[in-house]
Amino acid sequence: MRVKCQELSTKQLRFYCDESLFDFATTADVPEPHEMIGQERAVRAVQFGLYNKNPGYNIFMSGLVGTGKITYAKNAVQQSASKQSIPDDWCYVNNFENDSQPLALSLPPGIGTRFRKDMKDLVDNLKTDISKVFSSEDYESARKSLSKKFQEQRAALLDAFNEQAEQAGVMPQWSSTGFVGLPVVEGKPVTPEEYQKLDKEQKEGIEKKLLAVHDQAMEVVRRLQHIERDVREELKQLDEKVGLYAAGHLIEDLHETYAGNKTVAAYLEAVQRDIVKNINDFKPSSGEEENNPFAMFKRSPDVNQKYRVNVLVDNKDTQGAPVVVEINPTYYNLIGRVEYETRMGVVHTDYTMIKPGALHRANGGYLILHARDILSNLGAWEALKRVLKTKKLPIENLGEQYGMLAMASLKPEPIDLDVKVILVGNPMLYHLLYSYDEDFGKLFKVHADFDTQMDNNPMNVKKLAGFISSTVKRKSLKDFSRSAVARMVEYCSRLADSQTKLTTRFNEVVEVICEADAWANLDNSPLVTDQYIKQAIEEKRYRSNKYEEKLQEMFAEGKLLIDTEGKKVGQVNGLAVLAVGEYMFGKPSRITANTYMGKSGVINIERETKISGSSHTKGVLILSGYIGEKYAQQQPLVLTCSLTFEQLYEGVDGDSASSTELYAILSSLSGLPIRQEIAVTGSVNQKGEVQPIGGATQKIEGFFTVCKLKGLTGSQGVMIPYQNINNLALNDEVIEAVKTGKFHIYPIHTIDEGIEVLTGVPAGDIQFDGTYPRGTVHQLVSKKLNEYIEQFIKITKDDDK
Repeated sequence: MRVKCQELSTKQLRFYCDESLFDFATTADVPEPHEMIGQERAVRAVQFGLYNKNPGYNIFMSGLVGTGKITYAKNAVQQSASKQSIPDDWCYVNNFENDSQPLALSLPPGIGTRFRKDMKDLVDNLKTDISKVFSSEDYESARKSLSKKFQEQRAALLDAFNEQAEQAGVMPQWSSTGFVGLPVVEGKPVTPEEYQKLDKEQKEGIEKKLLAVHDQAMEVVRRLQHIERDVREELKQLDEKVGLYAAGHLIEDLHETYAGNKTVAAYLEAVQRDIVKNINDFKPSSGEEENNPFAMFKRSPDVNQKYRVNVLVDNKDTQGAPVVVEINPTYYNLIGRVEYETRMGVVHTDYTMIKPGALHRANGGYLILHARDILSNLGAWEALKRVLKTKKLPIENLGEQYGMLAMASLKPEPIDLDVKVILVGNPMLYHLLYSYDEDFGKLFKVHADFDTQMDNNPMNVKKLAGFISSTVKRKSLKDFSRSAVARMVEYCSRLADSQTKLTTRFNEVVEVICEADAWANLDNSPLVTDQYIKQAIEEKRYRSNKYEEKLQEMFAEGKLLIDTEGKKVGQVNGLAVLAVGEYMFGKPSRITANTYMGKSGVINIERETKISGSSHTKGVLILSGYIGEKYAQQQPLVLTCSLTFEQLYEGVDGDSASSTELYAILSSLSGLPIRQEIAVTGSVNQKGEVQPIGGATQKIEGFFTVCKLKGLTGSQGVMIPYQNINNLALNDEVIEAVKTGKFHIYPIHTIDEGIEVLTGVPAGDIQFDGTYPRGTVHQLVSKKLNEYIEQFIKITKDDDK
């Protein structure tokens, strides 16, 4: 025989926090927790990922908003980073062989800025020292000696040539345009007029002499050019020797300072070669250049710019490995950029305009990114994957990858990359990336999934008290009393929709903590007590429940039809949950069923009008399976049932009303009226077992509010699946009503239990002959279905006749 359904006691309606668990009077005496609360699985995953140095073990932290992912990520990464060594500095310097491909230099931490200063000091010293050397008497004497040597050799050549020319009867004439020989007759130069008066033989003789002397003059010019070139080379060697004398010891000092760094040594050697090669850049400018308005167009590059060191990453102030949180991970903010500037209408750039990205700053440490942000920025996600795969960090222009035209730009030497990336996102993003991005699983092998709940046990309750204490101290709030902490723990149980769990969405907890402190301040209370916790929760609810109150007004005015007294056939009060932003509340709805003869089965009016979701449609289709198994084992089912939510226009989804709909159908078929003071929630399977649903607390409170508006009779209540008992976290008003017998909550296992509560008639167990006891619900339903069959057979025979 079936045991009668027992309604729930007040102790079963919510979790009550035992204040004896706390050994403190106020939160001032509670130590702050040193670990993440309620996220043991995620914490272990993160710790494993942080200390695993193998390639690909980057971390994806997933979880809903407010579970503390970002806070924990920062703290855990900082803790890990503090134990690691400080990474090297990175600099970009000029490539004297190809200035479009700057060179990357790695220096010990903090040495980058010193190297930049040393190079600046080197240039300043070179300017001074070289200028002094080239202005010295020794240099001038050596230069004059070379000039004198050239003049003597030139004079000797010209004198010898002039003597030979005169002996040949030609007077040599030198000018800026070249050599001209004048014929000499009887010791005197011949003028053009006199030359014309000479006879033919004399003219031919003179022309032969002039041609021979001209050939000799060209040979003299060539020899003079060789001598001049040799002298210029000697002057250049002199300048290089003097410049090397002035610069050599300075560069040698830098070699000793940065001994052991091969890349720096190679760069200093290149600097020395370039200085010697371009020693004129360090000489003092002449007055003519300063007064020449066009001198700027032919002036050599600024040596300060040419030898400047661009310190890309400076870790002199870093403690341990760097931890970078990039809140705007665009392509350039991530990878770095080459900036440009306009000079006299021309776009210009050089290696000193290379700027670092987040990956540069995080190199050797950790980079924390929001997955959604990096996925929504053009090129950023692909760039991140590329550098993680290659372990090289190039700086490239994004426009070149997506533009139609290639633009001349710098191509800096890529730097070596060693970084651990922590992506933070929601679970859906993780599963989408894992399913559709073939590189994701290889690069992010550690998944730290943050839960929204933790077990409700004494240890976690004490940890939660520690969290409340740390929040109070961190935000400089008033201390919480022991009772206030207990109420906060109970509120965490309500947020978790469970008496055996507590929420880990701590941002919602912090909101109530801060609001309770505000109400305590308004009352000038020295402590935050339980009354301020209740006030904060109620005020928070009041700010969000405008639409709930509007619906309640419609129920009170009779615009939304609902019965909370009496009995009706084929009519049951169902319960649904509505959400407006973060606020959820229950809304009762009238569900009706009309049954009649036919072969269409159960007709879901919401489905026919296309406002039924797939879950709701499935729940209704299950009803046909239940009815078929229960009543059509020995005869066909001749039934049409029209089923609907009355006054529902916005659509419906979920199967939590399927048991309610089945009760309405059974009532319509049996003719038994259903108690309208009882509202019902719960899904059902084909075997008639009632299954758990969500939002049980809100549904009960929603129906209670309607009953209170229409007047509590003492017989009103709600039927819920028995599996939802530990999900209840009802407010004080409902609990008080249950305590005084004005409201009742019935846990239901099966449809048979529920129909007995609703009708007061036994459901009836099937007998050996396949029938049900007389007067039971199932017997009345079977009788009605048999009548449909008999009538259908009669109509069929009449039609045949």
